[in-house]
Amino acid sequence: MEKHHEIILKLIYSGFSSQQLHRFFRQYRTYHFNTNQFQFVLNNLFPSVNTKEKLERFNRITIEEIHDNLINYHVKICFFDMPEYPQQLLEIYDYPFVLFYKGDISYVHKKTLAIVGSRERTSYTVNVLESFMPKFIKNDIVIVSGLAKGTDSDAHLCAIHHHGKTIGVLGFGHGTHYPKETHMLRQLMEQTQLVISEYPPNAGVQKFRFPERNRIISGLSYGVFVTEAKARSGSLITVDQAIDQNKNVYCLPGDILNPHSMGCNLRINEGAKMVLEVQDILEDFNNLI
Repeated sequence: MEKHHEIILKLIYSGFSSQQLHRFFRQYRTYHFNTNQFQFVLNNLFPSVNTKEKLERFNRITIEEIHDNLINYHVKICFFDMPEYPQQLLEIYDYPFVLFYKGDISYVHKKTLAIVGSRERTSYTVNVLESFMPKFIKNDIVIVSGLAKGTDSDAHLCAIHHHGKTIGVLGFGHGTHYPKETHMLRQLMEQTQLVISEYPPNAGVQKFRFPERNRIISGLSYGVFVTEAKARSGSLITVDQAIDQNKNVYCLPGDILNPHSMGCNLRINEGAKMVLEVQDILEDFNNLI
């Protein structure tokens, strides 16, 4: 392991976020620093966080302890400057410096489509996924989603059922699971598919981590397909991030009186691509290798 890899791992295990590491690197163009010299700098750079406590953890933790932790959770790691790291994820503004993963990391180098939507989806989502999925799989498209209940788990399960490939992105570390409804699905995906996180295994569930997770779902994908979403839906955060990342956004139109379709209908009205048939998505994937 390179020296800067060790420092990045120690910083992440100490509690610094990907966004904070990006801010530090953009300012100083280095990952190497003396904690005593840089404590004042970091306190000014991150005035709203417990920088002193994080630096104390940084000084205390060893790379051997980190290795033991990864082995204990059977988690592998991929750094941003390794060939295994997905190129499309590097193109977003605040890409993760490390991906913690279980499964087949080669999936990130294939044609990827994110599928997101409501946790309280209707049979409309299930029926459309069942209709579209065989054609996605036939075109070697890997399905990306967030391993939440509802649309996420529908997308993962439908891909597996049709003998396709799928990637789950966690909003916490591999040592935690949420929600309980997708626990068995996640175990299956860790063994036969791919599950990734930007957080170390001990990182628990925190509300702010789910929007961070969503930027990886969109960043990892060449397009984002929304099946159903209320006007104020967490899945629309993924859509907004996809737009910021210059990704294609596909929305399934729905009944204007159905609140589960309101978010999609509004995004279509704002310029998202309306999906009336699977070819509306596939035509944008034809030129991808």
